Amino acid sequence: MVASRIHPERIHVLAEREADSSARYVLYSIQQSQRAENNHALEYAIERANELDLPVVVLFGLDDTYPEATARNFRFMLQGISETGSNLHKRGIRFSLLHADPVTAVERLADDAAQIILDRGYLRIHREWRQKIVERTGKRVVMVESDVIVPLNTASDKDEFAARTYRPKVHRYWETFLTEVPRLRLKHTSLDLELPVSAEDWSDPDALHGKQQIDRSVSPVDSFVGGSSHARQKLRAFLSSRLDDYDSKRNDPNADHLSNLSPYLHFGQISPLEVALAVREADRPGSNAYLEELIVRRELACNFCEFNDSYDRYNGLPDWCKITLAEHQDDPRDYLYTRDQWEAAATHDPYWNACQREMVTTGKMHGYMRMYWGKKILEWSRTPEEAFDTALYLNNRYELDGIDPNGFTGVAWCFGKHDRPWVERAVYGKVRYMNANGLRRKFDADAYVRRHGNGDPDLFG
Repeated sequence: MVASRIHPERIHVLAEREADSSARYVLYSIQQSQRAENNHALEYAIERANELDLPVVVLFGLDDTYPEATARNFRFMLQGISETGSNLHKRGIRFSLLHADPVTAVERLADDAAQIILDRGYLRIHREWRQKIVERTGKRVVMVESDVIVPLNTASDKDEFAARTYRPKVHRYWETFLTEVPRLRLKHTSLDLELPVSAEDWSDPDALHGKQQIDRSVSPVDSFVGGSSHARQKLRAFLSSRLDDYDSKRNDPNADHLSNLSPYLHFGQISPLEVALAVREADRPGSNAYLEELIVRRELACNFCEFNDSYDRYNGLPDWCKITLAEHQDDPRDYLYTRDQWEAAATHDPYWNACQREMVTTGKMHGYMRMYWGKKILEWSRTPEEAFDTALYLNNRYELDGIDPNGFTGVAWCFGKHDRPWVERAVYGKVRYMNANGLRRKFDADAYVRRHGNGDPDLFG
């Protein structure tokens, strides 16, 4: 086999088997890295296809039963998938969308494949898909990691305690992997290749979305349009007008100094490497702070989901968090709310209500407000376990970047994960506390309520 131009640390051979001499293509099942550019898995597939004198077929399995996904997530994703299909076509690559779970979709095209290339997601369901594909296809299966800067197993092989333990491990390899993805030319097009199954028309995302049998109780939003081109528009706007002041203004939700790329990163519609290289090249005052969030914090979240199989359960929290919260479980709460009240933004707190309303109406809550939002769910729920489940339910249901390592980790952080013990207090124990006065010291919280909320902003005066 010819040496790959992809960093070997990104390449994981899951099943080493001989290629079938009658194979007609190399099959890339695109699930996490939903883009046609800056995609290590795609370029690796092209390398192997050229070596075998074969074309590449890219496959996407559209799974209507994906846990917790709603019409909101699916429409955004399909907008991106349509653009990806078009961009692959321009590179001479056949894109096939099958309305099936990814394992079933791969099985339908596996017989004619010389080998199967997978990208890497970090949730339990992604690991289960990969294992089933290995077990059921009998083909050489290779996973190529393209949605982190530093390959996860290179940085660490355990659930890290905090950013301060993970940061030096990432920085050790930072420069090695902050290099552009090679863009390769195919020897053989697959555009006219006949496949053994008929595929869906991916060119009209709205029509495809309308055929899905999915949860439509959470409506799509127009505040974000899916696709790599829209992600790059947001990146350019961030670099030109918000990166300079990112460090000083990122925690002010009224200033809107975030990149707003998290939905696109969640679906792999833009490469974190592309973003990191652009931010580093811009070399603005806020570059280092943004790279800390994009690389250290985001990849710490991937580390949590990869190495802690209870990342989506209360039991996955560190022992000190569970112990201190259990010691204060019976403390009196000033307020108690049901899940329906949380979901309807029907609390006494206009700041919390504004958080919830921003998420429900736009599909994305400002990052600083997500911390306050999660802390108050902990404070005003009957038990910390109930609070944890409520926060995950709401986050995954309404956020475009929900059902994501960052989302699972963000909720867990509100309960002490990746943090340290603080001064002990009622309900929270030694878990970090936040209050409305803290919001008002940092920014004009009442303006945030006027923009998104309801109720009396002077309630806490």
